[in-house]
Amino acid sequence: MPRPRRDPPMLPPRRPTGRAAASDTGAPAARDASRPHGAPGPRAADVVADAVRRGILSGELSPGTPLREEELSATHGVSRHTARTALATLTAERLVTAEPYRGVRVSLLDDAALVSLQHLRCALETEALRIVRDRGIRPPDVDAALDALSAAEASGDWPATLEAHTRVHGALVDAADSPRIAEEYRRLDSEMHLLLTHVRPAYAPGALTTEHRAYVEEALADPERAVRAHLEHSTRAILEGRRAH
Repeated sequence: MPRPRRDPPMLPPRRPTGRAAASDTGAPAARDASRPHGAPGPRAADVVADAVRRGILSGELSPGTPLREEELSATHGVSRHTARTALATLTAERLVTAEPYRGVRVSLLDDAALVSLQHLRCALETEALRIVRDRGIRPPDVDAALDALSAAEASGDWPATLEAHTRVHGALVDAADSPRIAEEYRRLDSEMHLLLTHVRPAYAPGALTTEHRAYVEEALADPERAVRAHLEHSTRAILEGRRAH
C-alpha cells in the first residue's frame, strides 16, 4: 500500500526587516533605545493625534482649519490609513469635525453647542461632587491645583492658566474615584479647552483664582447649587468674550 502523505513541518513566520518591519500600528523596526526592553511604544496613530491635538489646543490650528489625510501622512511619515485613524481619534474627542464633501476641520463650537456642553459638564461635575461630599473627603489635589492657577494668572500666561483651570476641575471630579465619570468629563474638557484657547473671557488679574477658591468650598458643601451657578456664570463670561472678539 502507498505510504500516507505527510504535510511538511510548520516553520516559524519569517520576521520582516527594514521598512516591512514597521506596521500601521506604529511599531518601529528598531527598538527605541530610550525605552526599557519590552516596553510597548506609542502607536503611530496616537503620535500623530497627539501632535495635531497640541496644535489645536495651543491655538496654532484655528477653528475651521482643514486637516487632510495626505498632508498628515507626508508631514509625519505615516500611511494615510494611520493618518485616518488619528483623525478618527480627534473626531471622537470632538476636537475636529468630519463633514461630507468638506472633509475634516478643526471644530468650532457655536453658542448652542457651548450651552449644551456646559449642561453636560454640570451633570457630571455635580454627581462627582455629590459623591465626594457624601464621603466627607477633601479632594487631595485641589489645593495644589488652585495654587498653580494663581501662579499662572500672575504670570499672565493664558495657556498655562487654562491648564491650571483644567487641573482644578479635574481634581474635584477625580476625587469621586469614578473612572466612568472621570473619562466622560475629560472628553468634554478637551472641547472647553479648545473654546477657551480662542476666546479669553474678561477677568481681572487674579479674579479667576479668587472665583475658583470660593467655588471649591461652595461646591464641596452644596454641589447641586454651586456647580450650576458656577457654570452658568462661566457660560455668560465665555459668550461675552466671544462677542468681544
